Amino acid sequence: MNRQDKIQKLHNKRLKRARAKLKTSSKEPYISKADRAKTEAENSTVESSDS
Repeated sequence: MNRQDKIQKLHNKRLKRARAKLKTSSKEPYISKADRAKTEAENSTVESSDS
């Protein structure tokens, strides 16, 4: 491998790392079934106390 190939590989590697850092996921974070039930219970108690 010659010098130009090495430089190009290094450049591509750094670009790939920088792009990966900038990319944000549009996917919602996973919330477990137990956590969803817990928040649902909290919301229902708040709503019932308001009524």
